[in-house]
Amino acid sequence: MFVATMLSCGDSKVIAENVNEESTPVAFSPVINPEIPAQMQFAGQTISFDRDDMYERMDRELTSMIYTHGTTLLLIKRANKYFPIMAPILKKHGVPMDFLYLACIESTLDIRAYSPAKAAGIWQFIPSTAKEFGLEIRDNLNAKGRSEGACVDERYHIEKETDAACRYFKKAYAKYGNWETVMASYNAGQAGISRRLETQQVKSSFDLHLVTETSRYVFRIMAAKLIFENPQKYGFFIKRDQLYYPAEYKVVKVSGAVENWATWAKSNGITYAQLREHNPWIRSDKMNNPAGKVYEVKVPTKESVHRSTQNKPVYNENWVVD
Repeated sequence: MFVATMLSCGDSKVIAENVNEESTPVAFSPVINPEIPAQMQFAGQTISFDRDDMYERMDRELTSMIYTHGTTLLLIKRANKYFPIMAPILKKHGVPMDFLYLACIESTLDIRAYSPAKAAGIWQFIPSTAKEFGLEIRDNLNAKGRSEGACVDERYHIEKETDAACRYFKKAYAKYGNWETVMASYNAGQAGISRRLETQQVKSSFDLHLVTETSRYVFRIMAAKLIFENPQKYGFFIKRDQLYYPAEYKVVKVSGAVENWATWAKSNGITYAQLREHNPWIRSDKMNNPAGKVYEVKVPTKESVHRSTQNKPVYNENWVVD
């Protein structure tokens, strides 16, 4: 039998005492429910949580993200590395900056993310949608025209996949006229969302009866924004030297076949591992290129691959405590 005793309301310290085992005290960390705002701004509109289902859905996702400590910490640190690359592309297309948080939920900003549904990259494109929006997915072919495995997959090219995602968002917005439904369609597909809007006779995904995954999806994105805007409010304290930083590069254009990427990397002053780290769209140790397409390969500077010599920009000063 365990008896819990509140020792101090001020610091919420709770001691659980096993009265059957020599009264050994065990301390528990306080578990505090986050405050759910009455409303928030997202993608240029005011989202109210007065409706009970809206409140409960936000409460679920915000609480979940706060208490999944490791994943949320990692998200903020990765965001410092990748948001500076992605944000200008969203701005160029006129897509709200808040859609950066959609990428957080899609992939936890893992540039190598690959799902059971065969979705790949930070923005998690499936092959058919990737090709629809102009991303190259190509295998190496031998002399007989048979595949020797993946060669190029631009779903892992952060600039190109972000550009493709923005074009998807704009096309969907032209159809739906609100950003919450655009986000829901990114998760469930436009065909399914459009059908449900018609059959349920509503115009916003907030009013749709949806499968659990899609119903939660938009609220996860909004919860991410709340945490990113003020991490300390939700218990996340990160020093600036604990963030991850964007690399600096020289860009080398490759217009022919590459017989051995490891040899190519060495000749450019980096390792094969560093080549693949900074160019995850390269999917093999070699690349045939029968069409003579020009590929831009990032070669990180020597300074940017060592934390002691990196430039250390902070994308958002609200993320750090010093």
